[in-house]
Amino acid sequence: MTQPSLVPDSQHRGLVSLLPPRLRDFAMLARFDRPIGWWLLFWPCVWGVMLAGGEKRWDLVLWMLAGSIAMRGAGCVYNDIVDADLDRRVARTALRPIASGRVSKGAAWAWLLILCAVGLVVLLQLRWEAQLVALGSVALVAGYPFMKRITWWPQAWLGMVFTWGALVGWVEIRGDHLEAIGALYLGAIFWCIGYDTIYALQDREDDALVGIRSSALRLGSRVRAGVGGFYALALAFWALAFWIIRPDWVALVALVPMALHLGFQVLTLDPEDGENPLARFRSNRDAGLVMALACWVVGNAGII
Repeated sequence: MTQPSLVPDSQHRGLVSLLPPRLRDFAMLARFDRPIGWWLLFWPCVWGVMLAGGEKRWDLVLWMLAGSIAMRGAGCVYNDIVDADLDRRVARTALRPIASGRVSKGAAWAWLLILCAVGLVVLLQLRWEAQLVALGSVALVAGYPFMKRITWWPQAWLGMVFTWGALVGWVEIRGDHLEAIGALYLGAIFWCIGYDTIYALQDREDDALVGIRSSALRLGSRVRAGVGGFYALALAFWALAFWIIRPDWVALVALVPMALHLGFQVLTLDPEDGENPLARFRSNRDAGLVMALACWVVGNAGII
């Protein structure tokens, strides 16, 4: 059996390495060593809350942070259970706890249930309408691990899953102006397609060998233009959402910092440099904060 080890793109190596080997494996299984995932899940939740005018609901924001950490972890455990055979054949994922044999699938299912129980506690803090919206994502989550086997665009499916929290946050605050949250959600999906295409650049060679499909492989040499196009569509839908909330050109100024951030990612992206795509991908944690501030500005001064 492979000895416990951190995967190549672990961020908090020192903190996770302090855990006993057995606990470390479960922490890695839930990707606690890579918090970028739950940041990317969390920020759309905040966007929905802030654009809906819920700037005073910091209790809700904190609950959604807890839910993002737990449910991102649960999603990763489920993904690794389904993908164990594929993970063994890809260099970056071969050391994952299930793929390497350090954690059995039975133990992984038990850990998944524990994480889902935390998610349930968070779910119970929401009003029933938001609970129904949150539960609507379950089918999308269940289907995601299989998308890379049947489509070149699993990133689009991930976009629907990973940005679903925007819908939950909005409905928790208000039930009207669904066209605004619809536009915000569509923009978030294109944002996710863009950043996950950047992330997929790390695995292009291995993915091609084992038959895994991705937008990075599909775009080929046009990947930078593709990411730029996805980000442009994200900004266009976000501008529409802002306009619906506050039909004033001044409201669109709030999107300028986000546009500059995404433009920087595209202009400095080097698909051939292994470290560059990972750094650009991780910078979307900061992009999420920039967008949250924009939603706060517009939502706080928008329609009642």
